[in-house]
Amino acid sequence: MQAALQPLLEALDSGDDQRAEAAVPALATLGEEAREALGARRHDPDPDRRWWAYRALAAFPDDTSDWLLPGLNDPDPAVRQAAALGLRLHPQPRHAAALIAALDDADALVGDLAMQALIAIGRPAAAPLLDALPKGSPRARLRMVRALAAIAAPESIPALMNILENDSALMQYWADQGLDNLGLKMLYFKPD
Repeated sequence: MQAALQPLLEALDSGDDQRAEAAVPALATLGEEAREALGARRHDPDPDRRWWAYRALAAFPDDTSDWLLPGLNDPDPAVRQAAALGLRLHPQPRHAAALIAALDDADALVGDLAMQALIAIGRPAAAPLLDALPKGSPRARLRMVRALAAIAAPESIPALMNILENDSALMQYWADQGLDNLGLKMLYFKPD
């Protein structure tokens, strides 16, 4: 299989995005040998090579989430984005804590992709999100509430109700969306 692998890795290194992108599906069919080669590239000094490694690992049909997870801590934001997108494509509850930490990434797209990955995990992500909600930064908390709104887990009702009473208008908007997604559309009014 080495004969098939080398030209595909060369395509990733070509600097030609179309050629590299065309190599990705073929790499994903080569199994463990390709996974090992791409895994080694996650530590390359060149951020472009690291990015393509995470991009290709995300395309594998089986779960590559453990291979993708280290990319959330890469110094290059584009690499972190590729890893977060890959984790959205391979959602695993065991990675919820790392994704919750990435909600506060300095790069907004990384935070949004981590939020999407948590939504893809679904209800198993609700408990860790609820645990982290009181401790998060404002931008992380907003993404947590948006994720909880989309997941629509019944256990999030008390937290969403609390947000309606005590938080900013934007947080209240997403809490209201979450309650609506749970079938709890309410009419709020202030008594005279």
